Amino acid sequence: MMTSPLDRAADSFAAEIARHRTGRGLSKKQLATLMGFDPSYVSHVEGRRHRPTEDFARRAEAVLEAGGAIWQRFKEYDELRHARAERAHRDPPVPGQWMPPGTGLIVERELATLTHLGDAYRCVIRRELYNAGTEPVTRYLVRIAVDRYPNDPGRSNLHHREHPLTFAELRLRAYREDGDEREAMHWRAKHDRDAFKELWLLFENADRRFPLYPGDRTTIEYAYCVGHDKWGPWFQRAVRLPTRQMAVRLDLPAAVDPQVWGAETSLSAEEGPLRTPVTRREDADRVIFDWATEDPPLNARYRLQWRFRGRPDAEPEEAGRIRPSDRMRGIGIVQRGADLLRQPARPFDLPREEREARDVADRLAATLVRLDELHPFRKGVGIAAPQLGLGRAVAVVRPPDRSADPVVLLNPRVVDASPDSDEQYEGCLSFFDHRGLVPRPLRLDVEHAQYDGSRIITSFEFGMARLVAHEIDHLEGRLYVDRMAPGVPLVPVEEYRETGRPWRY
Repeated sequence: MMTSPLDRAADSFAAEIARHRTGRGLSKKQLATLMGFDPSYVSHVEGRRHRPTEDFARRAEAVLEAGGAIWQRFKEYDELRHARAERAHRDPPVPGQWMPPGTGLIVERELATLTHLGDAYRCVIRRELYNAGTEPVTRYLVRIAVDRYPNDPGRSNLHHREHPLTFAELRLRAYREDGDEREAMHWRAKHDRDAFKELWLLFENADRRFPLYPGDRTTIEYAYCVGHDKWGPWFQRAVRLPTRQMAVRLDLPAAVDPQVWGAETSLSAEEGPLRTPVTRREDADRVIFDWATEDPPLNARYRLQWRFRGRPDAEPEEAGRIRPSDRMRGIGIVQRGADLLRQPARPFDLPREEREARDVADRLAATLVRLDELHPFRKGVGIAAPQLGLGRAVAVVRPPDRSADPVVLLNPRVVDASPDSDEQYEGCLSFFDHRGLVPRPLRLDVEHAQYDGSRIITSFEFGMARLVAHEIDHLEGRLYVDRMAPGVPLVPVEEYRETGRPWRY
């Protein structure tokens, strides 16, 4: 069958995406997630069901670090698609950073200032924007997230359910500056959740519209307030657009003797200390902490944290943060690094060891009850005997539906698995400070023993298949990190936003 030059160019673009994606060891869903697209989008582009867009090509180039190859394939396709149109004038790329033409919005400078006002925090974000794309920009996406107890997600989720963040209390104000001209920007809500807000800043107000046209620059500023009862001792900035310079300023009272430190993560590295130091200076009764970086990589996250050494009434979590893994360790759960977690568990000899098997299963079930006091397990939860320091082949899994009885798996063995799989984030009681994106089959057939020594086969689907697979891995000496695709980073629990929500199927 004859194909047009345009079709061949689209095929070439799709093949280039697939080549770099597989070279990075990423699935289509993982790449879509890193790019900020719907999980099916990459599959549709590679399958030629969706034509590539400029925004898609730009993000794929940045995430896959293809050295311009993906952008070149898109440009060939785009030139054929607009063969009769004059290409719009574009300014040169931002100095010091490779950037293909048609990139879209660039943040040339960002300054984020957080001021402690006693009973509230006031946040002011100021961004200098440049439109390096070919279309006018009419709106800008803003995300606001709070986390009162970032190292205790169960407590934090419960707190925000009882005391949700509201748009009314934020008192959000936004402005656009162009030279000496300063005018208000309207905004429109996109997502409204207890601890998370997402909204569009609109390049318009009641008087007029003022799109940011290709080749133009402008400065936007927006400010909001959050009560001290909802803002934890941390301030995070994420790089979601190509950014040339990012700076953060904390303005805190000197009377509380603040101590500030920071951490950063990226697509290619786990969490580590900030690469540049936080500076401190005193200004009357205030202490100002400044931090900045040049050309931060796309999708990097930078977090400043603090504690108030001069406030005797500070809560224990604020004076010395308790890690989620410490809470798990406190109820007897063995943590990652222990040799037992890497050893295959010993099967029970049933029915001869029926009493021992029942005793271990009862201990596992009792621990699950205690876990409910520490964390909301809306996805369901499981625990394997090695996690309690017992090298025996039994695990107990409680389904997401709390009305259903827990499943006891004695000497389990996977006998069949669906060829269809998906990737979702998992946590582990023995590794509770992080979450990881793990591929699992959508159906699992498991042969397991009864206390009388007989064996049955049970089929599990979707969320239960994932939970059961996770626990059987424990009994075979594996952790979920062994199942993750190469190069996919772990997510610190402080940054994970799906706690308390079921998996989606």
